[in-house]
Amino acid sequence: MDSNLVVRALSALAHESRLAIFRALVVAGPDGMSAGEIAQRVGLVPSSLSFHLKDLSHADLVKGRQEGRFIYYSANFDAMSGLIGFLTENCCAGAPCSATDSTQCCGESS
Repeated sequence: MDSNLVVRALSALAHESRLAIFRALVVAGPDGMSAGEIAQRVGLVPSSLSFHLKDLSHADLVKGRQEGRFIYYSANFDAMSGLIGFLTENCCAGAPCSATDSTQCCGESS
């Protein structure tokens, strides 16, 4: 994973509201949720939510899709797995460890 993208992702997650949004989208799974649902879940006004979603999208952590009048957002699980992989790449100096296998995220099997 590109180190510039890693820095953008970590920077985006280093804010309480953006972290809450991302965690809510991870729980929602691949289908995600509408912007209105996200705002209600994390307690943000729409203008603030839009600002934070833009930052998360710029870091490639969140993807949006239009369905009729609504935009549904979901966590980018590939980017999340890439970030976790980058952070744990040299874990335990190559020795076996108990780092979580992110390939099993959301029921996906490798």
